[in-house]
Amino acid sequence: MSLEGKVAIVTGGGTGIGFGIARVLAERGARLVLAQKRVELAEEAARQLAPAEVLCVRTDISRRAPVEAMMAATIERFGHLDILVNNASLTGAVAVAPFLDCSEEQLDLIVDVNLKGTFHCSQAAARLMVQAGSGGSIVNITSVGAFAGQELASAYCATKAGQVALTQVMSLELAPYGIRVNAVAPGDIYTQANADIVADLKMSGASGKYLRLTPLGRRGTPEEIGRVVAFLVSEDASFMTGSTVLVDGGFLAY
Repeated sequence: MSLEGKVAIVTGGGTGIGFGIARVLAERGARLVLAQKRVELAEEAARQLAPAEVLCVRTDISRRAPVEAMMAATIERFGHLDILVNNASLTGAVAVAPFLDCSEEQLDLIVDVNLKGTFHCSQAAARLMVQAGSGGSIVNITSVGAFAGQELASAYCATKAGQVALTQVMSLELAPYGIRVNAVAPGDIYTQANADIVADLKMSGASGKYLRLTPLGRRGTPEEIGRVVAFLVSEDASFMTGSTVLVDGGFLAY
């Protein structure tokens, strides 16, 4: 599944799952744009991805203007865009709150990044792809939380379900232009940021399904998500659009 000659934007590509995705895409020959609010994280990732060609752009995906500036920088550097991976997301402690206590400010913050950010980036990328007339691929990184409720994560789960719905609508509207839109729903993936998530959730009082071990008996890796994304954006998935692929070690099989 070579991606030689392809240009891919990965939002939040400097850390965690996003970095795992970027690593796999780079290994398969893609040239990368890492869009990150804290651009120094993307720059460190770019050093680790050498000798891959990487452009790092400071981007606040919750606002349209910075997203459009990031797209313009992509075209200026590479001349075209083939792939967008909407990975950037607010998760962890900032996205945790009991439903009865979630403030308007916290709700706005989560919606602005997780849902509006996906919308802004997808719309801007799709406009470039339509203008170029050569098709393209968009992948939204959602979550098992889109399909199974997680205590203390009402706003987060709502935005992730919104990403699934947006994926389906986009796939319908963009199909005539040869643009495929799919989603990946990770389960429990180990990253530096969530290394202690099980202990943190127990301390917060959460219980139930989210704390179960997956049937495969381990946490996933960012690169395992990256390999699924690489498949979806390749010609091997040329008849896939509007799909959400679960990569959860069997978590939702319970």
